[in-house]
Amino acid sequence: MIVAIILFWISVAALVHTYLLYPALIDLLARRRVAGRNTYESARDLPGVSVLMAVHNEENVISEKIESIILNKHPEEKLEILVGSDASTDNTDKILQNLASSYKYLRFFRFDERRGKSGIINDLVRLSKEDILIITDANVILEQDTIYHLLKHFKDTSIGLVDSNMKHKGIRDSGISVQENLYITREVKIKERESILWGTMMGPFGGCYALRRELYCDVPSSFLVDDFFINMKVIASAHKAIIETDAIVYEDVSSSLSEEFRRKARIAAGNFQNLKYFSSFLLSSARGVSLSFISHKVLRWIGPFFFATIFFTSLFLGREYFFYRYLFYFQVFILILPLVDYLLGKIKIHVIILRFVTHFISMNFALLVGFINYLKGVKSNVWQPTRRNQ
Repeated sequence: MIVAIILFWISVAALVHTYLLYPALIDLLARRRVAGRNTYESARDLPGVSVLMAVHNEENVISEKIESIILNKHPEEKLEILVGSDASTDNTDKILQNLASSYKYLRFFRFDERRGKSGIINDLVRLSKEDILIITDANVILEQDTIYHLLKHFKDTSIGLVDSNMKHKGIRDSGISVQENLYITREVKIKERESILWGTMMGPFGGCYALRRELYCDVPSSFLVDDFFINMKVIASAHKAIIETDAIVYEDVSSSLSEEFRRKARIAAGNFQNLKYFSSFLLSSARGVSLSFISHKVLRWIGPFFFATIFFTSLFLGREYFFYRYLFYFQVFILILPLVDYLLGKIKIHVIILRFVTHFISMNFALLVGFINYLKGVKSNVWQPTRRNQ
């Protein structure tokens, strides 16, 4: 009984810490503090930038994406755009070839064998020439001052990586886009606080971020979450990783629970790859690194195991204690709610509260599936883009 009680309360404490206490703590600590002001004031002073993209079958968005980069009006002599097509089978290559003939700073490379994003980016880095890299996805659209806001921080030599502020389009009540959008909004706030306090932002969103060329490390060919790997390598080099909330980009958010589950499970497998690779960060002496890594990421990644421990220990303890018995009944009730949400959705009734429960439970289940896939072994990082705006 004693062991079960201890396991129960350790699991509760871990979940309360990662979801409630840590965000509240860093919000309190960061209050009345602002990020460093050692930035470039004029776009004329910005360093040169190589914008890198790995694309696969992006004919619907690639023209808009290239246009959004061009509209930033970064000086042509300080800009190059390198796009690698990962064996696209639609009209992506043709569109890029036409664009490359119109813009001398756009270089297009065709790769005939599917290799995944990190493999393409690794090659594009070697082909690029500018001091700052922006790694971005084809479906992420930039505002006209996004590049300026990303690059302005590199006047500060302690800054190694700058993430953008992801905004979502295509939000609708019928799917999970409302819930996913609120989750991302909350993540932005947490990452902003980490940036202000210690420069230990725990991973860019991956859709658009900038880093110093000399800090880029080739991502292992089997790694699924390349942006987190790159971010942690920057922090390991004693440079800061931050988010710039004025560097706004837009992406269609997935409204399909199944599509988002597939994406989250893939990311989860990559998270456990990174956890093993960067396990030394759990005991890092660098200011804020261990606290951010454990509180923001690791405890969430292993959250399904805490939830399972709470469920089974309360079932066991419920035979003797009313408190745990009723808590077990409450958990069963919560687990039934996604089914209720599903059935109501079939008759076009969408209850926001229920959808939040469905989203939270399904994403934690995706973490568990990702862990199982990680244990099986990940042999390739080749991806199929998530369908957006369903």
